[in-house]
Amino acid sequence: MITLLDYGAGNVRSVRNAIRKLGFTVQDVGCPEDIVTADKLVFPGVGSFGTVMERLIRDGYDKALQERIRLDRPLLGICVALQALFDGSEESPGVPGLGVIPGMIRRFATPGLSVPQIGWNGILPKKESPLLVDYNGEKLYFVHSYHAVVDDRCDDWLLATTCYGGEFVSAVEKGNVTAFQFHPEKSGRAGLAILDNFLRRQEGLAVSGVPSRVAKGGTTSLAKRIIACLDVRSNDAGDLVVTKGDQYDVRDRGEVRNLGKPVDLARRYYEEGADEITFLNITGFRDFPLEDQPMLEVLKRTSENVFVPLTIGGGIRSFTASDGRHYTALDVASEYFRSGADKISIGSDAVYEVERYLAEGVRTGNSAIEQISIVYGAQAVVISIDPRRVYVASPDATPHATIATQFPGPNGERYCWYQCTVQGGREGRDIDVVQLAQVCELLGAGEILLNCIDRDGTNSGFDLELIARVKKAVHIPVIASSGAGKADHFVEVFTATNADAALAAGIFHRREVGIDEVKQAVAAAGIEVRR
Repeated sequence: MITLLDYGAGNVRSVRNAIRKLGFTVQDVGCPEDIVTADKLVFPGVGSFGTVMERLIRDGYDKALQERIRLDRPLLGICVALQALFDGSEESPGVPGLGVIPGMIRRFATPGLSVPQIGWNGILPKKESPLLVDYNGEKLYFVHSYHAVVDDRCDDWLLATTCYGGEFVSAVEKGNVTAFQFHPEKSGRAGLAILDNFLRRQEGLAVSGVPSRVAKGGTTSLAKRIIACLDVRSNDAGDLVVTKGDQYDVRDRGEVRNLGKPVDLARRYYEEGADEITFLNITGFRDFPLEDQPMLEVLKRTSENVFVPLTIGGGIRSFTASDGRHYTALDVASEYFRSGADKISIGSDAVYEVERYLAEGVRTGNSAIEQISIVYGAQAVVISIDPRRVYVASPDATPHATIATQFPGPNGERYCWYQCTVQGGREGRDIDVVQLAQVCELLGAGEILLNCIDRDGTNSGFDLELIARVKKAVHIPVIASSGAGKADHFVEVFTATNADAALAAGIFHRREVGIDEVKQAVAAAGIEVRR
């Protein structure tokens, strides 16, 4: 029996599903004493450092964790749980950590580095561990803005490091207590193997005395991500289907295009090597009570067999259901996290909030972006932007951020700006893509999903000018979307824009291009990918 410390954080369902997938039963901690006495304890840390610690302290779990560690009982910490072992974090000044390992958690600060680090990186083991006995250099999934510094004071705990703008602590272990900065439950087969080693590890097999050191040296690098996107909506018969639009029009001969069932397609893409799966709910389902939202069931079923990150977008906003109950955006997001989502994508509501910010010049703390980011961390908030080109004769013709384009407009215009849209591209707003991206980053967003209405469904390649402009304007990761038609288009977007990830839908759904074919082409061009 494995005991899970579920203290109301984010996506704990994925950890629970991974444990069950490996053949073990799971029970939840019911009181502080359970933490001390459990045979094996898994401590997933999801959210901001301050939120995690405040909940642990509120429930009396902090003292119980300290006692368990003192007793050297088997414990596995994940992500923020590793950070919680230290004295404190720059993310939440004044909030004490568990104080087991000396030192402070610091924010990534290397100039030019995309922060958060989101994606697949390697680890460099520094000593032997039963948990890493089968590790052969595979990529593992990281998602964090803050990290533990490699410090002589924690040398007896240091298990592995990773390189991202410098070397940081990616795993610690002392006796029967281990913690990872990466997410084994989101790291595919390699991560499940590491988790399985912990679950099957017998107490007392910890390396005694001073563990033998692994040869020093080496480096790791963050891979470019290949993401499969599933646009999900109900068809005319009321069934949930994966569809694909042509410049956002999803109907063909009057019927909604049906390219498959969302749960089945997601599992197929996981097995084919997709680095992430994104669900975009383009129906809304806003009249239902929150617990009856159809996409919740999609997430729950998908997370049972898909062990890479899941993003959900569409309908993440405050609403009043037909039964009169009101839900805040944070209520909605929390339910999606609890159902298996790792990240939340916000679209039209981000545009409205940025318009308000530009008009008033103040942060209210009430926007969906801010609320979700404060509780779950910036890495949990993705902004989905749907821009389209507006051509102008010169930069002086508009107050918006323009580019000199290689693709002149219908009247020979050599400049354009990118107008942000809402309502699935149906309505343009007086705001440009640079304004939107920069303000969303300021409000706490951790990633940009950059679509392009002009390229959607064309198979003509990504809009490199758009992506390069936004990538230059922000410090958070940018996902390129819309227009991919062949594997070479992924090579182009990574080499021409340094996008952090690239997403496609229709070409994967119709098997016109395979995920492995894309990765082979990208790797052949000398670009790091997870294979």
